[in-house]
Amino acid sequence: MPKDTYIPNLLKLFRQHGYDGATLSRISEATGLGKASLYHHFPGGKDEMVEAVLDYLDRWVADNILPALQSQGDALTRFARMCDRLSELYEEGQQPCMSAILLLGSTRDVFHDRVEATYRAWIEAMAKVLMEVGFERELAQERGEEAVIAVQGSLILSHGLNDSNPFKRTMQQLPQRLCRDR
Repeated sequence: MPKDTYIPNLLKLFRQHGYDGATLSRISEATGLGKASLYHHFPGGKDEMVEAVLDYLDRWVADNILPALQSQGDALTRFARMCDRLSELYEEGQQPCMSAILLLGSTRDVFHDRVEATYRAWIEAMAKVLMEVGFERELAQERGEEAVIAVQGSLILSHGLNDSNPFKRTMQQLPQRLCRDR
């Protein structure tokens, strides 16, 4: 089977156990591959597996989040589409963010640049929509950052409370929060 076949299972595993908790035995169980097969598909080991998961997520964002922001419609509609896609990615707040797992764990320095680039691209895409409707660049950038803070914070709170309602509420309110004062 091609290497990409195993990526969704690896994503689920890393989301559930983090980098350090994703042991070789758990990886083998999640993928159905033995140790030799794992290293055949991922000669760089666990780091290469995470890179493959991040590649998968980057493609998902490029295929789902960015087109939602670049689509036709007013800013409110475009941000609502973005939130719909985010709800899909995070399974209505049931799944944690892979970026947060990597940044808060032992791998922060290993994957920081990659995660930073993803966040910057997302913030910039939101800021672009806001500038199109008349926001100054600085305020548009701040609103994009606030949006990421809201999404990430609501995911953490939802997991801390074992209740996805904070995330769902944030996804419902975020388009209006981004567009307020316009």
